[in-house]
Amino acid sequence: MRICVFGAASPTIDKKYIEATEELCQQLAKRGHNLVFGGGGNGLMGAAARGFRDGGAHIIGVIPKFFEQESVEEICDFCDELIMPDTMRQRKQIMEDHADAFVVVPGGIGTYEEFFEILTSKQLCRHRKPIALYNISGYYNELDATMQSAIDKEFIKDVCKQLYLITEDVDKLIDYVESPPELLYTLKEFKNG
Repeated sequence: MRICVFGAASPTIDKKYIEATEELCQQLAKRGHNLVFGGGGNGLMGAAARGFRDGGAHIIGVIPKFFEQESVEEICDFCDELIMPDTMRQRKQIMEDHADAFVVVPGGIGTYEEFFEILTSKQLCRHRKPIALYNISGYYNELDATMQSAIDKEFIKDVCKQLYLITEDVDKLIDYVESPPELLYTLKEFKNG
């Protein structure tokens, strides 16, 4: 299975996030999974790549050409394949097309955008791939509360909570990614605007 990992590229974040991401990704690789990710060499992207590499996995990096041309961020230098599209939109589409599952580790604006885009696609029944958020040190607690608030106010249907998992438990996350619950809902049950 190819797992797409979304996460921070920042080189200044706390090491606890880096270590936890590296450990999770190494475990996923040792279970026979491979990585597709944003191609960055720093932060949690770099940690994900190192974890998968250390576990013996195949790594596909996807990073726009302008990142290299404009020195936007460090590019991971040990990808087995490096795909360099022109735009961020193409990048996300390539990662989604190559992925069998998504793991979202802590991140910033880009990570939130990636999560919500794949969640929206799943809500619209465009894919049924598992989406798991790794809640390292409670990083996604506020997101979870925001989603519940939107559900309580009827902006999001309660059934949407079944489209993803938020957990700090590595074993639970891996089990979910490898054996996601079957979704028997139709588009109309998720969205009836």
